[in-house]
Amino acid sequence: MSHKRIPKRKAAIAAGSVVALGAAAILLPNANASQDGASDGAAAAPRTLKATDASDLASQLAGLLGDAFAGSYYDGDKQQLVVNVVPGDDNNVIVLAEKAGAAVREVDNSMAELEAGARTLKARATIPGTSWAVDPRTNKILVTADSTVTGDEWDRLESTVRSLGPGMATVKKSAGTFKTFASGGDAIFAGGSRCSLGFNVTAGDGSPAFLTAGHCALAGDRWSDSQGGQPIATVDQAVFPGEGDFALVRYDDPATRAPGEVDLGDQTVPVSRAAEATVGQEVFRMGSTTGLADGRVLGLNATVNYPEGTVTGLIQTDVCAEPGDSGGSMFTRDGLAIGLTSGGSGDCTVGGETFFQPVTTALAAVGATLGAGGAGAGDQAGAGEEAGGQEAGGEGAGAGDQAGGEGAGAGAGQDAVEGSGPARSH
Repeated sequence: MSHKRIPKRKAAIAAGSVVALGAAAILLPNANASQDGASDGAAAAPRTLKATDASDLASQLAGLLGDAFAGSYYDGDKQQLVVNVVPGDDNNVIVLAEKAGAAVREVDNSMAELEAGARTLKARATIPGTSWAVDPRTNKILVTADSTVTGDEWDRLESTVRSLGPGMATVKKSAGTFKTFASGGDAIFAGGSRCSLGFNVTAGDGSPAFLTAGHCALAGDRWSDSQGGQPIATVDQAVFPGEGDFALVRYDDPATRAPGEVDLGDQTVPVSRAAEATVGQEVFRMGSTTGLADGRVLGLNATVNYPEGTVTGLIQTDVCAEPGDSGGSMFTRDGLAIGLTSGGSGDCTVGGETFFQPVTTALAAVGATLGAGGAGAGDQAGAGEEAGGQEAGGEGAGAGDQAGGEGAGAGAGQDAVEGSGPARSH
């Protein structure tokens, strides 16, 4: 089934081949020497890193630096990890971070203060149409309100932000409306709604399945690959709203081959493993409505207050998406599975904010592995909790009942299963 269109911001990945990235390098054991071979006493130059390696290093430094760690982000232009450090009496933390290969930046707001601010927003400003996540680039909480937040609700939001104190948070107004991206349409169907398949996986019992957005499950528990067609998959587990937006959907035919790849229409991207997102990282999104789009990660552990309820633990990006793209795959140029499209505001003409469910968290929750076997769930999802430790905001606004597997359907890809042929990720 062909895509309707490719956005103006067409991703460069479509033009070239993709090579899967192997396991990330272990960085810290080599941190006692600078890149040019300087001695231990000399200041180490920031290392040139791939985004995934930067995420691994950030996770390690978050544990080593303790309370001094105040978030991190990836500088794509310089290919460096920037680590925020709250200065104190012990300057050794700065030396340690520099020797590990990070560019160190001293900031005012500690992670504890930012997390406390997020808890205040949860308690006082859980308003439909709002979201918040820590932006490590500004060392503040980025609060976003869509066009529906007006009048008394807008006043309450602004008042809550002011109560956090100067320099703790900023408020951004979005022209669109926060919504999930399920849609009535002409791709994968359940109850008149359409979604997109995220990534094919192997369920804990070895059966073929796929991940998609949990809110797609609200449309029904049986999904087909054509309008009015025979169902090909059935929902097994689903979460939305609450602590995520993901669903595990099992193919009805146990002989279905479900390769770990993303179908771009004219080529496929092999997916090697799941990985954590890093703020500043370049990412790509594939969906059944708008095809391929690209952008950057803006925040981790984001809280979004949809009309249906609050969802926590999401990835905030500037990648565009539209109705029908829900559940679609977010991945890297190197073939790493990063996220599942949840929702946001705007479209692929004017842009906007889009939020994604981390794949690592979803895999860990449902006990699945990527593709038709391979690495264990522990390898793929072991870092699922680390994003929250690196970037605050996850204390945002958890709420809402979980949508259980009963009566819950999930989106699938455009090119799902034809007979016993391979299922393709879309």
